[in-house]
Amino acid sequence: AQLLGDPCTLLIVRDLLTGNKRFKDFESSLAPMSSRTITNKLKRLEEKKILTRTEFKERPPRVEYALTKEGKALGGLIEEMRKYGKKFL
Repeated sequence: AQLLGDPCTLLIVRDLLTGNKRFKDFESSLAPMSSRTITNKLKRLEEKKILTRTEFKERPPRVEYALTKEGKALGGLIEEMRKYGKKFL
């Protein structure tokens, strides 16, 4: 509940349910949230094994985020929250 009680965390997982994302994708989706806040949330989700961060050895450097098996399992919870919101809110 501590990890998922934060709206930013749920939005990051929601975005990743559709596929891998780069940092700029989160900046666009989560605006006007600060880059620092997004970075901190991504690090926390990586520490908790909800997502992975992959660095590609390219010029310019590229980093992608993806859900782990555990992260993908949250999809059902997010879908149920969406259904609840549509029905009651």
